[in-house]
Amino acid sequence: MAKKKLKMPVTAGVRALRAAGAEFSPHLYAYEERGGTSVSSAALGVDEHAVIKTLVMEDDAGVPLVVLMHGDCEVATGVLAREIGVRKVTPCRPDRAEKHSGYQVGGTSPFGLRTAMPIYAERTIAQLPLVFINGGKRGFLVSLSPDVLVAVTGLQWVDAAQP
Repeated sequence: MAKKKLKMPVTAGVRALRAAGAEFSPHLYAYEERGGTSVSSAALGVDEHAVIKTLVMEDDAGVPLVVLMHGDCEVATGVLAREIGVRKVTPCRPDRAEKHSGYQVGGTSPFGLRTAMPIYAERTIAQLPLVFINGGKRGFLVSLSPDVLVAVTGLQWVDAAQP
């Protein structure tokens, strides 16, 4: 029996990538609540370090920002705060993250955000040949080169991985 081809969702993230003329590949997998990047990396057969999580955070003034981090790493929020010149950075509550991004938590993409926010990414992501990042829906990642990620998002590189 022929394998059924799954249809790629057309999210705000996909529309933003297409509008930018970005080269990317879609990847669907069975989403698991609170499964995180370990589930998606196992489902796609890729190293969890290459799966990039999109985290919506806020500074001490309540200004939202996005942080991109390796799936197997944590954000050192104090280090990040110093690096971007604010007193404090904390994760957003899920309802605030969804309001800022326009995406459901677990499906947050750095592409096609509802609110324009600064995007910061762990510097070592640039060393990867290919990254897997959320395309705007739970259970849906896109793979692309770090150069495309930079070109589409205008991100700033930071050193913010938890030592």
